[in-house]
This record gives sequence, structure tokens and C-alpha cells, in this order.
Amino acid sequence: MTDDSATDDPLAWETLDSAVAYSCPGFDVRNEDVRLPDGTETDFDYLDEAPSVVVLPFTPDGEVVVIEEWRQAVRRVNRSLPVGGMEPEDEDRAAAARRELREETGHEADSVEFLTSVEPANGVANSLLHFFVARGCTPTAEQELNHNESIRVDTTTLDELREHVAEREIRDGRTTLGLLYYEAFGTETDE
Repeated sequence: MTDDSATDDPLAWETLDSAVAYSCPGFDVRNEDVRLPDGTETDFDYLDEAPSVVVLPFTPDGEVVVIEEWRQAVRRVNRSLPVGGMEPEDEDRAAAARRELREETGHEADSVEFLTSVEPANGVANSLLHFFVARGCTPTAEQELNHNESIRVDTTTLDELREHVAEREIRDGRTTLGLLYYEAFGTETDE
């Protein structure tokens, strides 16, 4: 999401040139030549990636569906909520949330509600995360994992998930933020 009025702000940088410096499946590294407000010309690199969805999925019994996935960058199994990039064939963000939930966990939701959107690292990336709460999730499909995904599906209670975040057993920022936002603000249909 860009705000065209931001270019009128005296703090705005002027982009002189932009090119992909490195590309791989999932993201690009973009290099831009920019002019700073004081007239200085320099370059700036950032991670360029498609928006993603993060799903906080509840079973009909109120348990939370979580995944355990190997994360090579930190060399350990990461316990988290289902997360994935939006794809061109997704009709909208909610459809992407339903698809990612099904692909990563084999669960399908009765309903999906928007929670919030955040830019988790806007100093170094244009990443955009759309958070959803999915309810009535039941295992009705097979996992459809990408070639580089190793995922185990589990369920836990909301209290246990909260405790694992509080005790720093879950270090995944997307999971922590999604849980904390849900706990603080809920969704429109929450009492």
C-alpha cells in the first residue's frame, strides 16, 4: 500500500531509479537510487515481496490450529500460526487466508474475519501482513505443501499459546503479534 500524498511530505525521498538487484522464489532485493530531502543522492536496498496472510485458526471446540515448521534461517523448528504469500489467483485477502490454511494444515474454515494489517519491518522491507481469524476449522483436506516446506500440524489451547508466547517459547513475530492483537482488540464479532 502506498500513500500518494506521502510524496508531498518534506521528509519524502525522491526515487530516481529502481531495479531488482537479486531475485529468488519468494522475494527480490531491490536497489534504488534516491534523492534525500537535503538534496543528497544515494542508494537504498530493501526486501521486496508480495503481501502475506497470517491466520489465527480456531477449531469448533475453541482450540487453535498451529504448525511446526523447520526454519533454516534460525536452524530450528518454529511453532507458529499458518502464514503464506498472496497469489495472483486469490480473489481477495480472505480467499488467500482460506487457501493458506488449507494448504499448510489441511483444515478448512466455516468463517474468516479480518483482524488487522501491519508492515512488520518497513525500514528494510515492503512486507505487508494481513491478519485473519478463522473459525470452525476442521481437517477436511490434504496438506498441499510447497517443495521447500516441512510442516507438522498440531492444536493447542489459546491459554497454552499465550503461555508459550509469554515464556518466549514461541519467537515467531507474526504469531506473537497476531495473538497479542487478537487478545487486545479481538474481532468485530467477539463479545
